This record gives sequence, C-alpha cells and structure tokens, in this order.
Amino acid sequence: MPGRWEPDFAARLHRDSSFSRPLTGHRYTAGGEGRPSRTVRALSERSVARARPPGTMLSILAAGSVFFPGLFLLSKQCFKRLPGLRWSEGDAVTVSARLVSSVQAVMASSAGYIISTSCDDIIEDQHWLTSSYILFAVPYFVYDIYAMFLCYWHKLQVKGHEVDNGPKSKSVVLTSYLRREFLMVLHHVVMVTVCFPVSVFWRQGKGDYFQGVMFLAELSTPSVCLGKILIQYKQQHTLLHKVNGALMLITFFICRVLLFPYLYYVYGRYASIPFYLVPLAVPWQCNAGALFLMAPQLYWFSLICRGALRLFTGRSSRPRPPASSCPNARGPFPSPRPANGYSSQVAALDATTNMSH
Repeated sequence: MPGRWEPDFAARLHRDSSFSRPLTGHRYTAGGEGRPSRTVRALSERSVARARPPGTMLSILAAGSVFFPGLFLLSKQCFKRLPGLRWSEGDAVTVSARLVSSVQAVMASSAGYIISTSCDDIIEDQHWLTSSYILFAVPYFVYDIYAMFLCYWHKLQVKGHEVDNGPKSKSVVLTSYLRREFLMVLHHVVMVTVCFPVSVFWRQGKGDYFQGVMFLAELSTPSVCLGKILIQYKQQHTLLHKVNGALMLITFFICRVLLFPYLYYVYGRYASIPFYLVPLAVPWQCNAGALFLMAPQLYWFSLICRGALRLFTGRSSRPRPPASSCPNARGPFPSPRPANGYSSQVAALDATTNMSH
C-alpha cells in the first residue's frame, strides 16, 4: 500500500537546530499517499549539506592518513626500545599491526554504537559521525595493505621460512604476497574504491542507521588479534586461548553472519513488509552489495567453526605450520592463514565488509 509522507521536517529542524542529532527528510508512515512537496524536498537537501561533519573531507582523510601509520610506527618503536621488551623488528611489526587493527575496531564499533542508537528513523535520520568516520577510516585500508606486506616479509625472515635458493627479492615476495593474500587485498581495494564513494556520496544521507550497525561488525576483531598474539607466543595450550577462541566464534557469528539478515529484518519492520519480501522491495544494488559482503563472511565462518572443532576436541595441539605473522589473523583456529588476520573479518569489510566500512 503506498505510503504517506508527513511534511513535519520544518518543525523537527527547528526543534533540533543544534544538530546534535541531525534529522532530514520526512517521517514515512503506513497508509495515505503522495510524495513530499518541492519545498520540503529543498529543505531536506539543505539539511543534508548543513548536517555534514565539521571540517573538510581532505582534512579528515589527512587525519586518518597520519593517525594509523603514526600509531603503527610509534608502537613499533616502543616495543623495540622499552626496557624489558626489546623485541625484534619482526615481533614489533606484527604486534604493532595487530594493535592498530584493534584500535581501529574499537573506534569503528564505538562510532557504530553512537550512530545506531542516535537514529530514530532508520532511513531519514543522520548523524555527522557517519561520514566523518568513513573518511577517517579509508586511509586505514591503504595502510593495512602495506602492513600485511611487512608481516609477510618478516615471516619469510623467520628460520624455517627461507627458501633454499636464498632470500627472495622484494618483487618476488610481493608477487607471492599478492597471490596468497589476493582476497584480503581485493577486499581492501574494494573498500576504498567502491564502498567509500557509495557510503559517502551514493547514499545521499540516507540510512545512517544501517551504516552504524555495519560498523559494529568490528566487535569481532579484537578477539581475532588477541588470538594471533597468543599463537605467536605459543600460548595455544592456555585457558585464555580457548576462552578467546569461543568469544571470537560467538562475536563473529553475531556481528558478521547475522548482520545482513538483521538489517533486512529491521527494514521489513520499518516498511511493514514480511521479511522474505524485503529483497524484492529494496534496490538491486543493495542486494548485490549484501551478497558480495556476506559471501566471504560465510566462508571464513566455516573455517572458524572447523578450527574451533579442532581446538575444543584436543586436536589443535598437533604440530602444524607456523601461524602467519600478521595482524589479526583468524586467531586460535587452524585455517588457511592470511598475512593479516583482519582479513578473516571482512569488512569493508572488515568491511566490511565491512560495508562496514
């Protein structure tokens, strides 16, 4: 049944003039008919412009470009020079990369919680933090491609990883890295070249609630990072390792696998249509994007489940190839290990993924 638009935007705009929770557009209610008037649409377009986050896009991108690599370099130097640590270059690089990924995950999850809890209307309501954090996080994916390569490079320097014919040239290592980490590198490239413009420009200020919920997918990343650190220091036999593995399994399932069904369910309630009809009611681009982002989550979750089964049935103690020395890999679970464990999270996403990003 066609909906009716209530042109109450002007009153709401006046009531929320502080823009602590920017609102645009009109509240859509079941029943009635008609579309918003040209005047109301003009108000909505102006509100979108006024609700943009403070500062310019370039300044926010620059801040992210300095923050993530800067945090990585700072933490690496601390791990190498602090008394009582004095870690090697390889250990400092891999742990620092995981630390940066965890910090990014906490920031994204916090932003997602603030955004999703601030939007009453899941389509029309806006929050300045949505576009701000997307812009801020874009440089992370560029940095992370390089961080994954550093992890891969240092892994090859570890005893037992050198090839028989001597050290590989960087070009050969780069080719090997891109071949091994193709899916994760592709994910990061798509996040920057596709998800970023879609999230910032194509949405036209609609659906900040959905973007915020997708940020919450990063809740599963810290447990993945901790799992990789425990593996790096051969703590697979500890209770902490098993508890962290269970936590990762649960958070990944809730935050990654159930994410898109939940978003479809929420939109079905909003539009007063059955859940199974939602894919027919939304633009095909939304369905294609959801499928693209959810497919790797299901694949990685199957690997996590298989690894969890081995872990909790006692077979995880059998000798296996050394874990990848990279940030955020799939933690305690034996599976094909990418250089960066964040890859087990797509956004995008990570992610998304993801997406989440």
